[in-house]
Amino acid sequence: MTRAPRRGAVRLLLLLAVAAAGAALLPGARGAAATATIKLRPTAGRPASNVTVIGKRFGASEQVAVKFDVDVLAHAVTDSTGAFSVKVRVPATAIPGSHTVTATGQTSGRTASAQFLVQTDWPKFHFDLANSGYNRFENVLHPSNVKGLVTQWSFSAGNGVFQSAPAVVGGVVYIGCEDDKIYARDEATGAFKWSFTTGDVIYSSPAVDNGTVYVGSRDHKLYALDAATGGFKWSYTTGDLVVSSPAVSGGLVYFGSYDGKLYALDAATGAFVWSRPVGIVGSAPAVANGFVYTTTQGGSIVAFDAATGASKWLYAPGGGVFGSPAVANGVLYAGAMDGKLYALDAVTGAFKWSYTTGGYVASSPAVAKGIVYFGSADHDVYALDAATGAFKWSYATSGGVESAPAVANGIVFVGGNDYNLYALNARTGRRLWSFGLGGVVSSPVVTDGMVYVGANTGAVGFFAFGFP
Repeated sequence: MTRAPRRGAVRLLLLLAVAAAGAALLPGARGAAATATIKLRPTAGRPASNVTVIGKRFGASEQVAVKFDVDVLAHAVTDSTGAFSVKVRVPATAIPGSHTVTATGQTSGRTASAQFLVQTDWPKFHFDLANSGYNRFENVLHPSNVKGLVTQWSFSAGNGVFQSAPAVVGGVVYIGCEDDKIYARDEATGAFKWSFTTGDVIYSSPAVDNGTVYVGSRDHKLYALDAATGGFKWSYTTGDLVVSSPAVSGGLVYFGSYDGKLYALDAATGAFVWSRPVGIVGSAPAVANGFVYTTTQGGSIVAFDAATGASKWLYAPGGGVFGSPAVANGVLYAGAMDGKLYALDAVTGAFKWSYTTGGYVASSPAVAKGIVYFGSADHDVYALDAATGAFKWSYATSGGVESAPAVANGIVFVGGNDYNLYALNARTGRRLWSFGLGGVVSSPVVTDGMVYVGANTGAVGFFAFGFP
């Protein structure tokens, strides 16, 4: 006959069971009860960007290996609670799309993963605040494969897309059109997301910053819209057309108007901060070195203190300046209607050099890896040494070139008034690919292995090119 356990023994067994269960939940204990987790901040970004990996519920005081896909990026040591935080850099070779970040405890064996989305966003006219036109993060397109580009999607944009260049942020393409609307479409498929109607044609290129789209209209206004929904946030009315493409920096949005002023507004509220009389501005300001730079159609290049609007310098080339300035390595570049590209000291405005072409220069220059690229009304695309202005190469199209070149991974993309979009070897100028669009071509955008461009066709006015 089996004897029943005594009451004290039962109590002891219960206490031991509770203790065992509690031990299983301790950070350093093994077992399914402790599930490791990681979070990423941010969860999306460009190649070579920094990401903080935050882990919990790993083993106490153990080493954790952090991988990006299959590559080990870092090792971290957890604290007494099994938590860690480590900053890693996304590989420069990581192509656009979703990637897996995994953390594995080297003692406990616990593992956790999270997804990171690689994107090479093009958030404003000519890519960055300096208007460099150079997407240094693009790693899908290159000179050996660009000939494989085909039309991925297109859409009818009312009267076409001639002057406005798109912005691409977070998998969405924002397009200003001559049917008075700005559109948001899916980057990969072109699927409609939203549109917003202004009071007139949109020649301004949109800028996207901190979840807000900024764009000007010929109805004299600058608009701020919710980037996710297209919902109206605010507008600011100037005294004339707003063709200028905005730039957002330091909580301010900068843009010019045909009323002869350069404006700085509070980016969150649209409240007026300062304005300066400069002359008609149809270009996109550049922001660098604490300065904001703009060009005027009356024939000047001017610099102001970005915070206060205090005048810094003015340079008057021999003719109006219709293109936007670009700033790189302490030098400002701008073309003029006298047929020259100018290089000025970005801090003082002092003349450094100029290069004479055979026609007016309305093309906004791009600067990449020590070379400045631009087009001329003489039908040629030029590449010059950015430091000296020495000639590198030129490529002859069949019409004037007013499009702003876009440079990415050894390729120069540029549109011509001969209705063609060109891809040229950035080092030699050799044509790698071209496509006829049936109308004058706007300034192209290159991001995430895709090329986006508009044309004043009056029918299908916007095109997205990629690989099949």
